[in-house]
Amino acid sequence: MKLIFLGAPGAGKGTQAEVVSERYHIPAISTGALLREAMANGTELGMKAKSYIDGGALAPDEVVIGIIKARLAADDCRNGFILDGFPRTVAQAKALDEMDIKMDGVISLEVEDDVIIHRLGGRRLCSKCGSSYHVDHKPTAVAGICDKCEGELITRADDKPEVIKSRLDVYHEQTEPLKDFYAAKGVLKMVIGQEKIEDTTALTIAAIESIRG
Repeated sequence: MKLIFLGAPGAGKGTQAEVVSERYHIPAISTGALLREAMANGTELGMKAKSYIDGGALAPDEVVIGIIKARLAADDCRNGFILDGFPRTVAQAKALDEMDIKMDGVISLEVEDDVIIHRLGGRRLCSKCGSSYHVDHKPTAVAGICDKCEGELITRADDKPEVIKSRLDVYHEQTEPLKDFYAAKGVLKMVIGQEKIEDTTALTIAAIESIRG
């Protein structure tokens, strides 16, 4: 089963992708995580992407497509996968089509902008191990310190208020048109994000089961 998760930054794509990955035993592939790893490792592609991402823009297509293409060739993707954060533009979606990869379903998580701004503004990331937290919804035992490795928590550059607004503008302009693109293919499923994660999960699973038939 090959799935795409769409949604604005902070809509909960990553959280739902993890749950679905465990339930259906297929890997969840986060473009953001792949790019952050490349940036942290100082690779050529990573450094090229960094200047765009830190400013709230999308990484260039050639960078993202190259990383995704290599990842999908891995053995664990043979029985399916979940793409979280790719494609982000219609051009990237067409590039995916050119790889002869047919998606079974596209789940679009719908969350209002003001809710997203609150979510992302409170998100924190461990500077050592990369674990994610939130000051309200997933706080650490000791403020500012990672529960897993005791690393210092930081606010990602793209989670700062002015960048969040920019990221949302980019999403609405460049990524949201994908809903029409995949609706035309008959594979789009809309899921309204709920206040409780488990409620959103229930709706997401229901949408996937409808895809599976």
